[in-house]
Amino acid sequence: MDEDNEGKKRRRSDSKKKGSFISTILEWLITIVAALIISFLINKFLIFKVYIPSESMYPTLKVKDQLFVTKMYGRDSIQRGDILVFFSDEFNELLIKRVIGLPGDDIVVKASGEVLVNGEVLEETYVVQKDETAIFDLEFKVPEDKYFFLGDNRANSLDSRYWSEPYIDFEDIRGEARIIIYPFNRIRILK
Repeated sequence: MDEDNEGKKRRRSDSKKKGSFISTILEWLITIVAALIISFLINKFLIFKVYIPSESMYPTLKVKDQLFVTKMYGRDSIQRGDILVFFSDEFNELLIKRVIGLPGDDIVVKASGEVLVNGEVLEETYVVQKDETAIFDLEFKVPEDKYFFLGDNRANSLDSRYWSEPYIDFEDIRGEARIIIYPFNRIRILK
């Protein structure tokens, strides 16, 4: 009789252990699935990460920098000087440049490398190396709902000055670069 009771107790104990193990596995599984769903939603609607492959935005951004970019939802939030990520139909890839021309702006890129927006010289402390190789001034009139972009490293940037279609539609703008997250010695908020 005691052996029967001992056997029943052992079976109940084993059953509780199995139930506890399965419960723990389910809790972990639910946590992992929830984290993946939240991560997907954040990436889809709030922020995403980009990698810098070229020197076109040097010294602001360096090759191999990794950035967090916030999604762009409103035209009103775009200001001249913002560093934006956008899709280029011409190159069939995401690019990152600084917005210089807003809808309706008149842009002149002088042969000396100086940039005028609506007749006024644009103060560009972020440009270290101007492109002074042009033979003549380049003039652009930014259409409605479109934007004009230049790289900070003007002497080494394939940007609106050279594209077959120099303007980017608002719908192609994916977001604004906000923070360098890697390498760790370069972590900082972008301005």
